Amino acid sequence: MARAAETAYAVIRAGILSGEFERGERLREEELAVKVGVSRTPVREALRRLDAEGLVQFQPNRGARVSARSAQELEDLYDLRAMLEGYGARLAASRASDAEISELADLAVRMEAVTKSASFDVDELTRLNGEFHWSIVRASRNSQLDALIRGVIDVPLAHHTFERYEPERLQASHSHHRELVSALQAHDGQWAEAVMRSHILAARTTVLNSLQGHSDPGTARVASGKDPQAS
Repeated sequence: MARAAETAYAVIRAGILSGEFERGERLREEELAVKVGVSRTPVREALRRLDAEGLVQFQPNRGARVSARSAQELEDLYDLRAMLEGYGARLAASRASDAEISELADLAVRMEAVTKSASFDVDELTRLNGEFHWSIVRASRNSQLDALIRGVIDVPLAHHTFERYEPERLQASHSHHRELVSALQAHDGQWAEAVMRSHILAARTTVLNSLQGHSDPGTARVASGKDPQAS
């Protein structure tokens, strides 16, 4: 049973992150059970786990749906992220080890390499970006901050943000990563906090413009095979 629930969790989570299951879409247990090849019980267990992670929402008498947020909710989440992660970056500037800063520098280089690759991999970029941000949170040495940030991260949104950026904006994002590393190397907390806040608020603007039907000039989707987008 445990293995079946783990399989159901992995399949459903991948479907949410890839966009196979749209925001707000109802997730029917019987259909998911057929798709995964398990009974409804492990599917239900997987949905409960995804609900705890914020990827799924249960509604009374209506079952589970993929989490969906209004523009105002997203704006509030990004504002909160900017405040929390900015504070984390400030703490990390005085608490991160040389090894941790070196790892961040390596992650920044690897992210740029992914976006320059002919076979742009949005999943890999998402993974590396997540590791970069969480490495800074861990380096803050504040476990309460870690828990708070996990509560406001929107994983599907983070994944799809990388499909919304024009090349110039993508380069600006990489520049923020490099500058964050420089601020940590200089042990300058105010600098690190300012860059992190700017970085997250810039992503907020891109996402909100996209939701409102506005795209940056020259924007190209990953699926088009043209210039890849990311955040």
